[in-house]
Amino acid sequence: MSTTENRTQKIAYLTTFFSLYFVQAVPTSFFTTTLQIVMREHALPLSIIGLSYILKLPWVLRVFWAPAIDRYCHTIRNYKRAILGTELVYAALILITSLFDLHKSLPNYLHIIVTLILLAFVASATQDIATDGLAIRTSQPQQRGILNSIQSMGGFGGSLLGSGVLLMVLHHFGWKSVNICLSLFVLIALVPLFLNKKLTFQTTSSVQQRATWKDFCSFFTQKGISRQIIFLTLYFNGILGTMSVIKSFMVDLHYSMKEIGFLYGIVGVGAAFIMSYPAGMLVRRYGYQRMRTVFAVVMVLSTLSFVFLSMSHPSTLLLTIAIMGLLGSYGMTTVVVYTSSMQHVRAGREATDFTVQMVITRLIGIIIAVVVGFIANKLGYTSMFALQTALSLAALGYSLYMNSNRSLDRLNPTKKGL
Repeated sequence: MSTTENRTQKIAYLTTFFSLYFVQAVPTSFFTTTLQIVMREHALPLSIIGLSYILKLPWVLRVFWAPAIDRYCHTIRNYKRAILGTELVYAALILITSLFDLHKSLPNYLHIIVTLILLAFVASATQDIATDGLAIRTSQPQQRGILNSIQSMGGFGGSLLGSGVLLMVLHHFGWKSVNICLSLFVLIALVPLFLNKKLTFQTTSSVQQRATWKDFCSFFTQKGISRQIIFLTLYFNGILGTMSVIKSFMVDLHYSMKEIGFLYGIVGVGAAFIMSYPAGMLVRRYGYQRMRTVFAVVMVLSTLSFVFLSMSHPSTLLLTIAIMGLLGSYGMTTVVVYTSSMQHVRAGREATDFTVQMVITRLIGIIIAVVVGFIANKLGYTSMFALQTALSLAALGYSLYMNSNRSLDRLNPTKKGL
């Protein structure tokens, strides 16, 4: 294969997965962000808004049907069919939500809208299982640093469009028009996958190793896996808790939906999108073990900045810098978490094992978001942000501990280039 052909194939490969992760994030970020802002505009308390993160429950429960994807998807065609089927359902449910106006439907039809969104997220979560499995099986270990950058960039790019651009478009064109366009976009984003005819498995597994329903539990019985579980449980806590109340914090600072959409959804998420790429290059060059500590330091500083901002009414410039720092550090840390998780999967159970690890981070994120809402409601923003900084420090401490004893990573040792 010539250098030009190899480069073209690499671009097609990365474009395929960028589009798949991108299309997951657009409707998800749009629905969750819009719902939180509208609820706050209707003067609902922070404790109730925190409960809105239960909408992400399908991303936790998906672990129970992940083995079915591993069992069914034993060829590239199987993966493509699974992704197409779930995206068709996803698009249809988004289209149905366009029949309801979110502003006018609160609170009478809120339960119907929430049900539709939950079902749509079930379809999206299932697509994510198939996409993760396909990404792992079509990549070699040394490729996963840049692949995880693309995964993060796709997710943040989708969030930028969903929680930023679309939030501003919603202000002008309304709920119905935006959702109709979203349903069409979900289908269009599948084009790169079906145009890519050169996807091949880089890792193979025997039929005997194919996933079963018991693999969800057996993942936790592996020797040495407890260290990875503790890492996943601790690493994101502080930054996820801070991010979960930023939009409500901005509403209380009297920013409009349009302003929040720009500052958080475009500038902030744009910073996460941009920082994901150099993070992937650093992980590829130095390994995820070393970089998880470096990125944890950045995470501590970014959460600490909000403690000081909440003590007064910050200027827009300072708030913007803090948001960029917070989401930029989140973009870097996601690359470390994805790369680490891909290194802790078993042959034939790739989608199941990766999903289990992602579910751990999402479940912790949901719990943190709900608890943080109550803390902010009772004690105020400053105390809440201080607690998140303490959690970030705990993540940094554990990362330093793991790096001081490399035997903690013995289950899947670092290889140069990851």
